[in-house]
Amino acid sequence: MTSVIEKRLREVQNNLGRNLAQSALKFETIKLSVDEPFTWASGYKMPIYNDNRKFLAVPSLRKEIAEAFAELLKVLEFFPNVIAGTATAGIPHATTLSDMLGLPLCYVRSSQKDHGLCNQIEGLSASSFSEKTVLVVEDLISTGSSSINACKAITDVGGKVPYCFAIFSYGMQKATDAFASLSPSCIPISIMTYDIMLDEALKTKYINEEELVALKDWKASPFTWWEDRQKK
Repeated sequence: MTSVIEKRLREVQNNLGRNLAQSALKFETIKLSVDEPFTWASGYKMPIYNDNRKFLAVPSLRKEIAEAFAELLKVLEFFPNVIAGTATAGIPHATTLSDMLGLPLCYVRSSQKDHGLCNQIEGLSASSFSEKTVLVVEDLISTGSSSINACKAITDVGGKVPYCFAIFSYGMQKATDAFASLSPSCIPISIMTYDIMLDEALKTKYINEEELVALKDWKASPFTWWEDRQKK
């Protein structure tokens, strides 16, 4: 990716991503709590919780998300043959984007069904992916496991997945490394970045300076953050 494209991507994130961050905090699709952290499904204590499903209730925000995805595609000059949503959270946003662009849509399950045709990819036959370029759409990139699973499922049937788009990303190094390790590699890109979200949270006084430091510490070491904080 050239420096010019990277600069233009940052401009989109700083504009459309910042607007979306404001909405995320307003509609509580993102919640921040340093002193009373959330317990994730993994059991880890984390100071952030993201529920992008709340965007579904607001038609204007669904449209805003799809338009931002479309803008990212223009910047990248990437014109996919197929839009693929991750099941289940990526499906509605992939649907809105595919309708907007007039492109075929499919979705990718976390694993193959154990009955019927035993499909993992729904909407298109496996044979139809040969040499096709595909954009995978996710709602959130955390560690990246669900997104990477979808990318692998598509490449295994001959599709090409150079990019994975998400509404929001925590920016974890674990996810970046995992996407880079794919063969061929895939670049994850989110509309809203973690740093932009924090900046908006501070501006609106959702958090204070002390909480900002703690939330930056979390990004640097998310899986030891709470334990390290208890020692202070």
